[in-house]
Amino acid sequence: MTNISIVIVCRNEATIIADTLQSLQGVSDDIVVYDNGSTDGTQQIIKQFGVRLHEGTWEGFGKTKNKATAMAKYDWVLSLDADEAVDEELKRSLLSFSPAGEKIVYDITFKSFLGARELKYGEWGGDHHIRLFNKKLIQWNDAPVHEELQLPDEITILKLKGAVLHRTMANIPDYVTKMTNYAMLNAEKYLRQGKKASWFKLRLSPGFTFFHYYVLKLGFLDGNAGYVCAKMTAYYTFLKYARLKELKDKTE
Repeated sequence: MTNISIVIVCRNEATIIADTLQSLQGVSDDIVVYDNGSTDGTQQIIKQFGVRLHEGTWEGFGKTKNKATAMAKYDWVLSLDADEAVDEELKRSLLSFSPAGEKIVYDITFKSFLGARELKYGEWGGDHHIRLFNKKLIQWNDAPVHEELQLPDEITILKLKGAVLHRTMANIPDYVTKMTNYAMLNAEKYLRQGKKASWFKLRLSPGFTFFHYYVLKLGFLDGNAGYVCAKMTAYYTFLKYARLKELKDKTE
């Protein structure tokens, strides 16, 4: 096994957490799962895999991920969400991992799915994220949603072979629920940042969003799945700004 801690933050992921943990078997002797209030039996599934389960409160994505990362035994941390498994090539890369120095982070290819369909174009095509880092130097920012790693100027970004299999949407109802939740959270974030829902953003941004991902980013090549994803992102954009306007009106 490798000297990498794997840290997962989750809530109500009973339908997918077993697949994620199964893909990680034999990779690390330190897998930390931080559950923030599951009510669907997620904890019982986690306990079957012999990983370290911690239960705590939700403080937004950034702060909660930092709290979970602090529990890792090793300095090098692979941060995953509950719906993100690793493929065999990434598993081999992790097992043979030998960092050249502390001031390096590793970018990983993501393969995203709508149900069983891999999305190769549009918003999800060509997706990649930095997820392997040294916790002594790197932390998440405090953003409640769409959190990012804070990278010092001297950090070098390298590519790690293999892919994370991101099964974020089991079906369309699941997709609608997740996008609605993200839209509400982002609206609140924008309100705190002093942003406004202008006429342009509220009425034209959703259409431009659909055109960008379905046409310019070739989402149509993913067939019906590509159309659904582009429409859902446009819907998310509308909800985000509509909710922001609603919140803004209440404060005026």
